[in-house]
Amino acid sequence: MSFKYSREDDILMVELNNKPIDYAEQSGNLIVHFSPDREAVLIEILEASKFLKQASKSLPKEVKEKVLQPA
Repeated sequence: MSFKYSREDDILMVELNNKPIDYAEQSGNLIVHFSPDREAVLIEILEASKFLKQASKSLPKEVKEKVLQPA
């Protein structure tokens, strides 16, 4: 699992595995990309800083440092 954050776009991407992506589904500020076998591959969180501030107590330290710290 790996995390990538785009401060410019305020999007957090959580890569769960490296399987090929077949399609994606969006619900609110979450986009989940799935493999042909319907396995979640990548999760995108739009407006990530706002979303994560609400859930910050349970976040990994690495995510807090990348997303919640001022630029």
